[in-house]
Amino acid sequence: MKVTNERCLPSNCDYWIVSAAAGKLGSQASTLGVRHIKDGTLRLQFNREVAYYAKSIVDDVSQGKKSPEQGLKELKDERNSLLIQSWEIAQKGAGTIAGAMQIVTGAGICYASAGTLCLVAGVPLMAHGANNVYENARNLLNDRTDTEGPIRKGYQTVAKAAGYGEREGNIAYGAADLGLSAYALGRHVLKPDAWRLFRYVRTDYVRSYKDMGAGAIGFEIYTDFQTGQQIHKEAEK
Repeated sequence: MKVTNERCLPSNCDYWIVSAAAGKLGSQASTLGVRHIKDGTLRLQFNREVAYYAKSIVDDVSQGKKSPEQGLKELKDERNSLLIQSWEIAQKGAGTIAGAMQIVTGAGICYASAGTLCLVAGVPLMAHGANNVYENARNLLNDRTDTEGPIRKGYQTVAKAAGYGEREGNIAYGAADLGLSAYALGRHVLKPDAWRLFRYVRTDYVRSYKDMGAGAIGFEIYTDFQTGQQIHKEAEK
């Protein structure tokens, strides 16, 4: 079917194809609304806005203001846009959660080591975690992707002082973040069933990742993969 600028009178078949596509858009919006919008009133408003938009496309096609191809393309573009937005929200949300986990892990390292590893690993991990929470939360709330927290800016300042640029500072920040995450996964932690009498015996300790559930390990790998991608993007600049 050829797309033209002339008013067209689509067949019943074309009309139902566009209507079906509009229905799929509405179903997708409903699913994403449940996933991301916790407030019932706001979720209802979101679903209504998408439904009105889809209906306007169907009406334009039925009235010949748009060809069926044009209507289908606009509905498909809207579905893709919603999926992209959902993916971005998921990424930013995962980054916020991962940052919170880093803070908790860093505090745990300080406590478990009685302060001996606090400056070396605990504090840096907590600082990176707080920075990641700040950046991802601001990006999520303000619908942006370029928020830079104070810790990242600190890396950039050090890089500039050494004769480099922000790019190298961002790479160093990402590399340090990955290194701290690797340390947190590989450090020794006390077994849940270890005897208190032998709590300092090495056999009573296991690597941290062995004491984590599959979901937690998968989440850690996912967030580390995202950090690796950011490092790769900075390196390509």
